[in-house]
Amino acid sequence: MPTPAAILWFRNDLRLADNRALAATLATGAPVVPVYILDDEAPGQWRMGRASRWWLAGSLAALGRDLEARGARLVLRKGRTEEILAQIAEETGAKVVHASRAYEPWAAALERRLKAGLSEKGIDVKRYAGTLLAEPESLRTQAGEPFKVYTPFWRALSERTTVAKPLAAPDKIPGLKVTLISDRLDDWALRPTRPDWAGGMRDVWRPGEAGAQERLARFASDRLSDYDEARDVPSEDGTSRLSPHLHFGELSPAQCWHAALAADGAGRKPSQGLDRFLKELVWREFSYHLLAHWPDLPEAPFRPAFAAYPWQTSKAALRAWQRGETGYPLVDAGMRQLWGIGWMHNRVRMVVASFLIKHLLTPWQNGEAWFWDTLVDADLASNAASWQWVAGSGADAAPYFRIFNPVAQGEKFDPAGDYVRAWVPELARLPAPYIHAPWLAPKTVLAIAGVELGRTYPLPIVDHATQRALALAGYEQVKAAAT
Repeated sequence: MPTPAAILWFRNDLRLADNRALAATLATGAPVVPVYILDDEAPGQWRMGRASRWWLAGSLAALGRDLEARGARLVLRKGRTEEILAQIAEETGAKVVHASRAYEPWAAALERRLKAGLSEKGIDVKRYAGTLLAEPESLRTQAGEPFKVYTPFWRALSERTTVAKPLAAPDKIPGLKVTLISDRLDDWALRPTRPDWAGGMRDVWRPGEAGAQERLARFASDRLSDYDEARDVPSEDGTSRLSPHLHFGELSPAQCWHAALAADGAGRKPSQGLDRFLKELVWREFSYHLLAHWPDLPEAPFRPAFAAYPWQTSKAALRAWQRGETGYPLVDAGMRQLWGIGWMHNRVRMVVASFLIKHLLTPWQNGEAWFWDTLVDADLASNAASWQWVAGSGADAAPYFRIFNPVAQGEKFDPAGDYVRAWVPELARLPAPYIHAPWLAPKTVLAIAGVELGRTYPLPIVDHATQRALALAGYEQVKAAAT
């Protein structure tokens, strides 16, 4: 009697290498039914944004090709996950669903519903680790509590966790001999058409496991050693740009960890670049640790007192920020880079987030929502934890009185103005001494550069010193309310 089929439910683990759910499915010897379900109901308000959907289309296309090359066919279905997995189990006679674990609150709730609902039908649901270096429950303080501060979390993970060597991709994946009904990827309309705003993203990114492996190899060999310093220079390709590949699971964090160790340890003393890169991987872990233990992290301030902050939200100011028309060149360059390629340099992310919260006095949730829709690496845990870090309301948050001066940040990290020139071309001819504060340039300099403030480029929509004082006054109100 033939072995019943086994369902492999792909989620944010769109790869064949180092995929424990895939390895466990293959170990059964059963024909494999690879499935991806586009479920827009389960995530609620956190359904994928437009940039993420563009990435998903490319990633699924690549995964489908990789599976077919090994003997299996990816089944695509759209709808409620519980219903579709039950349907596929009935169509194939499968009695088990293998899947990688997910940690978003809605995803964890979905797993519980699936476990209960499918077990009533005689179908087992088996979950596997692999999305993180360490499961959120595995790390606790000496008092037995979840961590709230990054540094001891880093120390605990690096000292207590052995990161397993990644698994190789299988050469063959036995699929079903019958063809199941599958949606056409194009029918999901994940890519924009009218207008097609994804041209910049197509130029920069290569979604899929092969693109992820290529970027990891290039980073490890060419950029890792000077990552500690180069990562802060937005005009350079000094960051890893691995975040979207990690979010969609085209790479595992273990693959990144071991690739970095191997590249940096080839007969040399470990570099500061390696140390910084591993700590950035663990910041991602810390974000998931927080989300798993405090599931309202994306909606509510981690520190409840910050709910009393006296916001002064302006729709016009928010719109100017979104469009990159604030009159502060570094902020505008970052927001235009985000719109152009679905990604923004990490240093600039901190500056634009600080500007929205502490200059425009707009709730961090508004920025989080915009990033969710426009980032190809939109990740619920990292997005929420990072916005709260800048706002001062999160775990291990930046001091509330730390307010980035966008001019000073530009002069420090983009001294020649190369980043601003690339993304704010109307300022490209301005000399470096004025490119981060064009309103200080003499009229003759502006004229030679072809800049007419208020017409070709906006004047600052707010004054830094004034808004800094207002922000600090608001934080004093929060402190007073908490005492």
